[in-house]
Amino acid sequence: MQLNPYLSFDGQCEAAFKFYEQCLGGKINAVMHYGKSPMAEQVPPNWQSKVIHACLTVGDMELMGSDAMPEYFEKPQGFSINLQFNDVTKAEQIFDALAAGGTVRMQLQETFWAKRFGTVVDQFGTPWMINCD
Repeated sequence: MQLNPYLSFDGQCEAAFKFYEQCLGGKINAVMHYGKSPMAEQVPPNWQSKVIHACLTVGDMELMGSDAMPEYFEKPQGFSINLQFNDVTKAEQIFDALAAGGTVRMQLQETFWAKRFGTVVDQFGTPWMINCD
């Protein structure tokens, strides 16, 4: 079994995944749009270019997502994507990249359990925790 986070966006999935690809050093494997899917006739014209499914590989992990139709979109809450690091410099680099245009909830800092820990909500509304042992 593999556990993969699946994120929903309000029309910004493609931009978010390009941002994550750059920030996390991953590779986008797939981006499928509503307009080129069997659902093309079921979505409004302004949703033809929205993402029905995207997949980003970072190392041996996958992050997936899509644009949720407006009536189904819910703002992310009650979870965070945790990124675990062994390298303080890399943790700081990723934290700063995700914080660009977003909101820092807890500055990346030393804690009693970690060399560095911080939380940020990126510019697309996705909550992240950065932890460095």
